[in-house]
Amino acid sequence: MNTITPCLWFNGNAEEAAHFYVSLFPDSHIDRIQHAPGDYPAGHAGAVLLVEFTLMGRSFVGLNGGPHFPFSEAVSFQIPVNTQAEVDRLSDALSAVPQAEQCGWVKDRFGLSWQIVPVQLMRLVASADPVRAKMAFEAMMSMKRIDIAKLESVIR
Repeated sequence: MNTITPCLWFNGNAEEAAHFYVSLFPDSHIDRIQHAPGDYPAGHAGAVLLVEFTLMGRSFVGLNGGPHFPFSEAVSFQIPVNTQAEVDRLSDALSAVPQAEQCGWVKDRFGLSWQIVPVQLMRLVASADPVRAKMAFEAMMSMKRIDIAKLESVIR
C-alpha cells in the first residue's frame, strides 16, 4: 500500500472546489481531472467525475457524487499556521459564514469544515503546566477566530 487518500464527495462542484483550495495553500496543485465515461446517477457522460488534487503535499480526490451526502463537522481538516496573518488570510478565504466561526473552526462555501490552528495554541494547550494549559484552552473556547496575541497574553 502507498497511502490513504481522502475522497471528498461534492455535488457537481469538485473541480471548482479543488481550484479554490489549491489557490490557498503552498505545495498544492490539480493533478488530474477525469471525465465520466458514461452516464451515472449524478451526471452524464463527459461530465467531470473525479478531480485529483494535492494540498500542502497531501493527495485528495474530489468526487462529483451528487446531493446525497453533504459534508458535516464530523470530518474537518486542520491547518497549522504560524502567524496571525495566516490565521486571518485563511479564515477570510475559507469562512463562508463568519458568524458561525468557533474556536478556529470555519465552514467553506462547499460545506467542508476547517480548523485553522496556530502552532502557538497547540503548544500552549499541551503545556506541562496544567494551569497554563487550562487558561489557554479556556481562552481558545471563548474565541471565534483564534487571536494569537490575546491567547499568549492570557497565560502571562
